[in-house]
Amino acid sequence: MAKLLKGTAFITGAASGSATDRKSAQGIGRQTALHFAAAGVQRLVLADVNADALAAVSALVRERHAKDADADAEIEVMTLALDVRDAAAVKQGLESARRRFGRIDIAVNNAGISGSAKPTHELDEADWLRVTDVLLNGVWRCQKEELAIMVAQEVPSSSSPPAPQREGRGCIINVASIYGLVAHDAAVAYTAAKHGVVGLTRADALRYGPQGIRINAIAPGFTETPLLAGAMARSPAAAAAATAHIEKAPLGRMATAEEIADCIVFLASPMSSFVHGSVLVADGGYTAG
Repeated sequence: MAKLLKGTAFITGAASGSATDRKSAQGIGRQTALHFAAAGVQRLVLADVNADALAAVSALVRERHAKDADADAEIEVMTLALDVRDAAAVKQGLESARRRFGRIDIAVNNAGISGSAKPTHELDEADWLRVTDVLLNGVWRCQKEELAIMVAQEVPSSSSPPAPQREGRGCIINVASIYGLVAHDAAVAYTAAKHGVVGLTRADALRYGPQGIRINAIAPGFTETPLLAGAMARSPAAAAAATAHIEKAPLGRMATAEEIADCIVFLASPMSSFVHGSVLVADGGYTAG
């Protein structure tokens, strides 16, 4: 069976979920790693601040890949204990991946944290900076280094017309949010940062599209992830917002991480070769009305 993806993929926030629960596959980054391996990526670079959880998801990817009847080669997995707030570490990590694998074909900037539910006049500057440094500056730091690698690499030599039009030098998917398109009054820093991710995606799409690099964002609605579960447990306001979202969305439920990972696979694949500078909304219809 033909595979949708090939080459080398880099994913931040790849170890979402418990470090000790190898059978669990929660979290968008973790599910994306599993989906990429199943879709044909031969080399995976998994980055996260949690080194123990990285080891668990790396083992899980290899285990699932070994059981894949369509797998024609062993997958190579590289793990990077990486904090996206550290520009030097981001640069070093991506350069080490390039040295090992030669190129980066797909990059998914997914690392994230939840923010405070406090209104602006009560929000500490430290909380504002903590959220925006990960959710916006962290995406920019990663995208900066990914682009530096992609602009210097060529279309894979195995391609033949019209495949080069569909493949290009590389593609980047930024994980934004519906709150990059609409607002929430109990998530001001988060909303501002995710709006910034959408703007960054579109601005760089204009600049780098002519160089054969596609850049898109995905805007998930409320999704069943450990990050959301933790935020809801800590904040009644966050729990109430999730409940209101479910009630408003026409599909009447949250997304699963698997469903968001499916969308990311599409954006990473040649099937979306004319999708560029776009935001794919996966919210169960929440923003439709």
